[in-house]
Amino acid sequence: MAEETEKKASDKAPEEEVVVTEAKSDEKTPPVLATAEAEEETKKPTEEAPPAEVAVEKEAAEAVAPAATAEETEAVIEQSASFKEESNLVGDLPEPEKKALDELKQFIHAALVNNEFNPPPPPPPKSEEPPASEAKVEEPAVAEEPAVKAELTAPVETKAEEPITTSTSEEAPKTEEAATSSAPEEPKVVESVEVKAVVLDDDGAKTVEAIEETVVPVTLPPPAAEEVAPASEAETEKEHIKEPEAPASVEAPLAPPAEEFIWGVPLVGDEKSDTVLLKFLRARDFKVKDALAMIKNAVIWRKQFGIESLLEEDLAVPELKKVVFYHGQDKEGHPVCYNVYGEFKDQELYAKAFGDEEKREKFLRWRIQFLEKGIRQQLDFSPQGVCTMVQVTDLKNVPGPGKKELRQATKKALALLQDNYPEFVAKQVFINVPWWYLAYNRVMSPFFTQRTKSKFVFAGPSKSAETIFRYIAPEHVPVQYGGLSKDNDPDFTSSDAVTEVIIKPSSKHVIELPSTEPSLLVWELRVLGWDVTYSAEFVPSSEEGYTVLVQKARKFSAADEPYIKNSFKVGEPGKIILNIDNATTKKKKLLYRSKTRGTTESA
Repeated sequence: MAEETEKKASDKAPEEEVVVTEAKSDEKTPPVLATAEAEEETKKPTEEAPPAEVAVEKEAAEAVAPAATAEETEAVIEQSASFKEESNLVGDLPEPEKKALDELKQFIHAALVNNEFNPPPPPPPKSEEPPASEAKVEEPAVAEEPAVKAELTAPVETKAEEPITTSTSEEAPKTEEAATSSAPEEPKVVESVEVKAVVLDDDGAKTVEAIEETVVPVTLPPPAAEEVAPASEAETEKEHIKEPEAPASVEAPLAPPAEEFIWGVPLVGDEKSDTVLLKFLRARDFKVKDALAMIKNAVIWRKQFGIESLLEEDLAVPELKKVVFYHGQDKEGHPVCYNVYGEFKDQELYAKAFGDEEKREKFLRWRIQFLEKGIRQQLDFSPQGVCTMVQVTDLKNVPGPGKKELRQATKKALALLQDNYPEFVAKQVFINVPWWYLAYNRVMSPFFTQRTKSKFVFAGPSKSAETIFRYIAPEHVPVQYGGLSKDNDPDFTSSDAVTEVIIKPSSKHVIELPSTEPSLLVWELRVLGWDVTYSAEFVPSSEEGYTVLVQKARKFSAADEPYIKNSFKVGEPGKIILNIDNATTKKKKLLYRSKTRGTTESA
């Protein structure tokens, strides 16, 4: 097997291999791997840095690979084991995975019935005891004189003929019997009570005076005759006819459990639910209890973070559109998200995003909002739909270790993404990778599983465009990354396929664009790295016609425009001939496409 692997590696041109591999198992060299938005396949808790957080001292990287240079790094980049996305169709799953999915559904249903997806109630507020100084309540001045206090607490003399008595439990039946009697109750005797009080004179002297109070008990009159009229016959019949009581063994029906959603998909009861549950199961190696705990935590976090209301918030910072954006799709239909953290070299933008704690928190909420909207708008959780995306991370000019605020913000964002957005990356492509970043990742390699590492692809600056084209067609790749896709292009769209051609060293390539009727012929092309000579001419089909020079021969360098767009109004049958002359000793990648439009349309 080792010999066969070495044979395959030798058959490939070293300059075309731009993806990182894991070292052979019998070698001591640790495999190279990345740390950006790593998914939940990692089995050990790590402090890995995200793409924006490649804050690694170059001196430390040199200690790992002191003899490495940029050229040597490009040379050691090889092909990695390709990651193959699993099916979300239940029928395609192995039996153990089907069983785990069914078991997880049962656990989730039970958790829904028990309301286990709600955040825990807040702790009760601590009862604050009043200070000792406030606990004491000053007693009135009367309490200060013992003699006066004794007089007030002495038995009170009454002038009533009969003493006031309090009914006890033994007298309760008599009271009830008296209440039911229809005879009017005799009024109570009015009683006078003498109470002594202390009065302060103007000069401060205390005087005890007797105050007579009159107490008149209030007795409610008996109900009127019309108010105690006998019940109607209908009511009497209702009293005698009692509805049959339900048996004690029959319980009242329970209310159905409330639905819980993740990314707009219910956890149970929908064809898309299986796709969502499989993400968590795969993130936990199909360990059902671990997956259930992860789902519970994710649902609770979404409620506490306020995801649904977050979608409506206006957190847009126009400059951040250059930092993270979606553009096109890969060859398998996955949406592509570009992360360009080198934009934070702009000090003004950096201050807007990370200037203080409030701005960092807003950046975090914006990043989560951006991802959540992208998931709902770009992905399809149906069993045969596309439910993952490709991440392209540009490491050119990434801020160094001095940007502490950026590291803190991205580290916090990474933790949230790992815990609450599992299995959303189909491929992670790193471009413009500096040599010291690869050395740093060698140190981080043991903390990732082979599954995670198989999703990572690395490319140095000179091979970035070619690496992207292995996964994304040029018509979907932005111009700044070597493709021909442009926003608001009036002539071409992503549906207009681009042709790729390799121009050999010291050779010339000719492109013919025929036109059989009067029309407007539009074309565009680019050569990666340029350093070639380009010319264009129209040659009529008729021998009597004249050749028209459209573009005289001109040498283009890497400093020129990234692409060329031309048009020619064809008045007779003929063809446009494009000549690209590569006089260098290196092969060149040529991209081009054309379109015929009506003569009334403008280019």
